[in-house]
Amino acid sequence: MATMYGQQGGYGQQQYGGGGYQQQPQYPQQTMQQGYGAQPQYQMPQQQAQQQQPAVAAPVEDKMAPVYVDTQHDDMVHDAQLDFYGTKLATCSSDRTIKIYDISGNSYTPNATLTGHNGPIYQLSWAHPKYSSSLASASFDGSVLIHRESRPGEWILVKAFHGLHDSSVNGVEFAPHEYGLVCAAASSDGRVSLMSHEDTGDWSVEYLTDSPLGVNAVSWGPYGVAEDEGGSVKSLPMRLATGGSDNGVKVWTKAEAGWEQESLEAEFGHKDWVRDVAWAPNVVPGRSVIASCSEDKTVIIWKLEDGEDDDNGKWSSMVLHTFEDPVWRVSWSITGNILAVSSGDSNVTLWKEGLDGSWTQVSQVEDVASSD
Repeated sequence: MATMYGQQGGYGQQQYGGGGYQQQPQYPQQTMQQGYGAQPQYQMPQQQAQQQQPAVAAPVEDKMAPVYVDTQHDDMVHDAQLDFYGTKLATCSSDRTIKIYDISGNSYTPNATLTGHNGPIYQLSWAHPKYSSSLASASFDGSVLIHRESRPGEWILVKAFHGLHDSSVNGVEFAPHEYGLVCAAASSDGRVSLMSHEDTGDWSVEYLTDSPLGVNAVSWGPYGVAEDEGGSVKSLPMRLATGGSDNGVKVWTKAEAGWEQESLEAEFGHKDWVRDVAWAPNVVPGRSVIASCSEDKTVIIWKLEDGEDDDNGKWSSMVLHTFEDPVWRVSWSITGNILAVSSGDSNVTLWKEGLDGSWTQVSQVEDVASSD
C-alpha cells in the first residue's frame, strides 16, 4: 500500500479509506501501560522497532510534485499524518499496525512499526512538539493508544486507554497545546471522550454524549484569547466540532457546568453520514471556519462571523462542491487558506477561497501509486 505527502508540507493529513462501523466485537484488554513521564528503559510490548535502513529517494520532477511512500502495509491505509515540523510521517491500516517514517526532502526512511491494537486503526494525531514526538491512535477495538519516541527509532507506550468506548473509535485529535496535553476521541457508541494528562502524572477521562447513531469525526477549535470587562486577557473556552452518522455537524463549547452544544442552524446541511470535520486555523480575527464532508458527496463550509449585527453568533453554511463519489477526509493547510479534500475516486483536490467568498480548485493529485 502506498500513501503520499506534500513536499512543501503544511497539510496535517492526506487520508484514505473509511472507517466508522457501527458494530464491534469484544477484544481482550492489555494491561501494560506507562506514565507519560516514563523513562526510555521501559520497553513497549509487541513493538517491532525497525532496523536503520537506507533512505529511499522518491523520483519527483519538480519541487511541487507529491512524494509517494511505499508503506508496506498489508491492508487498506486509513490515515497518514505529518508531524508539526513535517519531518515524520505516520500511517495506520486495517492490518492493525502503525508505521513511522523519517522524512527529509524527497526521501524517507523507515523509523518504526508500532503494534498493540486488536483491530483496524482508523486515525492518528500528533501532539504538539512541546510534548515530544507523541502519537495517538484510534481503533475499531474501542481503544486509544498514545506512543512517544524516547530515542530515535525507539517508541514507548505512554498510555493505553483500553475499553475507552463500547464500540469503534473512529477519530482522534490532540487539542491545541495551550490547553495542555488533551486528546479527544469520537466513537460509534455515540460519545466523545476527552483524555487529559494531569500535573500529578495521571490521566483523567470525561465524556460528552453526542449522537446515539455514532460519531465519526472530531476536530478542535483553535486556541484564542479575549479581553474581559476589566481589560484582562483570558483564554477562550475550549471548542469542539463533531460529525456523526445522524448526518449532523455539531459544535461544543466547554462551560463551567460541562460541555454545551452550540446552535448550528444553517441553510445547508448534509443528507448522509458525515465522515470528517476540520476546524480551520485562525486567519481572520473573530471568524470561525469548519469544513465537513459526507457520504452525500458534498463538502460544506461552516462560518461564524463575530460583530455582524444581523447574524452575530449564528453559523452560516455553503456547499463548496459536490463530488462524484463520497468524500472521506478534509484537511486545512497550516495557514488555513487551502483545503485538501480526499474523495472516493482516489483523488486529493486542493481548494482555495477567493475574495468574493467563492471556492476554486487549485490542484489535484491522483492516487496513481495504488495501481503500481
